[in-house]
Amino acid sequence: MKKLQEWMRHQSLQRKWMITSSAVIFFSYAIICFVVYLALHTWLLNDEESKVKRTSDDVAAFLASQGPNITIEQIQQNTGLLNAIVDREQTVSLLTIKGVPVLRINDTAPVAPLTLTEEILETTLDQTDVYVINEPIQLGFFQGYIQVIHPLSKFQSLMKYVLTAMLIAGLGALVLSGSIGYYLASYLMRPLQALRTSMKTVTDTGFNEPIQLAHTSHDEIGDLLKMYNHMMNELQISFTQQQQFVTDASHELRTPIQVIEGHLSLLKRWGKNDPAILEESIDTSLSEIVRMRKMIEELLELARREEKDDSSEADAITVIEAVIEDMQQLYPTAKIQWTQKEEVGRLFITENALGQIVRNLVENAIRYCENTPQIELDLSKIGQEAVLKVADNGIGMIAEQIPHIFDRFYRVDKARNRQQGGTGLGLSITKMLLEKYNGSITVQSEPTMGSIFSVHIPLKNSDEI
Repeated sequence: MKKLQEWMRHQSLQRKWMITSSAVIFFSYAIICFVVYLALHTWLLNDEESKVKRTSDDVAAFLASQGPNITIEQIQQNTGLLNAIVDREQTVSLLTIKGVPVLRINDTAPVAPLTLTEEILETTLDQTDVYVINEPIQLGFFQGYIQVIHPLSKFQSLMKYVLTAMLIAGLGALVLSGSIGYYLASYLMRPLQALRTSMKTVTDTGFNEPIQLAHTSHDEIGDLLKMYNHMMNELQISFTQQQQFVTDASHELRTPIQVIEGHLSLLKRWGKNDPAILEESIDTSLSEIVRMRKMIEELLELARREEKDDSSEADAITVIEAVIEDMQQLYPTAKIQWTQKEEVGRLFITENALGQIVRNLVENAIRYCENTPQIELDLSKIGQEAVLKVADNGIGMIAEQIPHIFDRFYRVDKARNRQQGGTGLGLSITKMLLEKYNGSITVQSEPTMGSIFSVHIPLKNSDEI
């Protein structure tokens, strides 16, 4: 048994499936055949016993009706009884009380030993299995027995034929079940084999080739392949974004490092003796260090992607007013106005996340403005959402740029953004925070006409949470 289990462990799933299905079908067929054979054997055997009993009763009734003076001619005249005995290949003997035969009809078997029981007994005569019944009879002064010997050769031949037919049919069923099992296993295993091939391809070559498994069946395997396609597509997107992220981050961090390295080299050579150059180099290096620190913090913010807390809530008015106050201190020349059309209630978002979103949008509007920044904030309620609109008088964007502004490190005007200390991550963080709390953001913009950012955030009592 252990060897069989060990052998099965080393077989493929397709072969295991074929062997298992064939074994189940074959054993089911064998059990059915056994039950049918047993039922047929019992029924035919009972029929053979009834034939013996019927012959014995018919002979006894015939002899009793003819009386003690019966003759051979009278027996020969009863052709129906004689034909029945001959057709069944039976031997009927009229025996004395000591077992001596007085009369024999269809003498095809020797006399069987006399028994005192009237039951049908199974014995062997001349290497032939027979049924024997000894029934007592009295004809006038004659007392004796009617002995009927019934051969079981026809019964045994029939059962051998049935058994042979079942065995042949069983072998055919085994071959047929094996073939059907192999075909079904091959058919049902195709999606799993395709899945295995796809996984091996990913293992060997990574995500260099598109991954798409086609399976239209609405079953468990179909659901598995759909989930696999979705998962691998997400991984492929993440892998591509990771490669792009590493490339962009390396490029963005290389620039301030080169600036700092250049100024330090300048100071080392001769600039440290010139107070003006020393002051400029220190200020520039500190500025670049601050920029790198901010970029690293924002990269970490994007990498964390912490799960949202269902108990999160924020007072939009308090947060917006605090952000505007901070922005006015940092950018005193900027003109920031905001209006609240109606009471919106509490928002489903943390105050820190809401503050970061508003701060990113306001700073973005200030950086991308050639004139005095004029920014208008408008807060309203639409259905189960609060809508915050941030409009500016900046340089605006063309339609082709709008789909990319939420990508990491993307800048509409790279020169101006770098001068203002931007990292190109603010809008990416804004979108990430909104998606975390089931929010969204849309943009309307035209070149030289400014931009309008519309932020949609669910209310705390919204059914969409």
